[in-house]
Amino acid sequence: MAFFHTLFGARDPGTAARQRRAAERNARVNASGTALLAAELLRSTHALVQLSEAEALTVVGYMQLRRHAEGEAIIRQGDSGGTGDDGFMALVVEGEVTVEAVSVSRTAPLTVNVLGPGSLMGEMSLIDGAARSATCTASTDVRCAVLNRESLEALIAEEPATAAKLLSAVAQRLSRRLRESDIKLQLYSQLVFSMQQEIDRLVPDLD
Repeated sequence: MAFFHTLFGARDPGTAARQRRAAERNARVNASGTALLAAELLRSTHALVQLSEAEALTVVGYMQLRRHAEGEAIIRQGDSGGTGDDGFMALVVEGEVTVEAVSVSRTAPLTVNVLGPGSLMGEMSLIDGAARSATCTASTDVRCAVLNRESLEALIAEEPATAAKLLSAVAQRLSRRLRESDIKLQLYSQLVFSMQQEIDRLVPDLD
């Protein structure tokens, strides 16, 4: 039997099934204007510009479209797997999202950012599964393309090269955000130091 398979080039059933699923995903993406738009936005400078067109189309094939009404929370600060959050990453396809966070020293949320089409949110929890660091609320009716951890695992198993490129692009994005935060912290420290020097100059030493 093994000789028969070798002679006539019989394919591994598992490989054939993966190829069939890939063809079905590609057909769904190419038949959907929203999916094609999502693939284009996924490669924007606001998201993962490192992906090729083919890679973006492959990733979108593993994503699900979700709709959120104005005022609905898409991501809630503090949520994690234990609270039912599946650690998804979402790409804004249409609409606007407000990002807010509550710090230890505040009782009211502070607006951190406003996201539009082509923006990503939730990628940190997609990678580490940790609690969300901010709340993302639909400012208008919103459509998102969502990649959850289960779909990411399927992508890794079935399209490892594309998955590696995706994870590398996400890592670069997170690294860039971390560097930007470091720069802001340095500027804040310099500002505090300068203010302290000015206070010391204006207030006489009482000792």
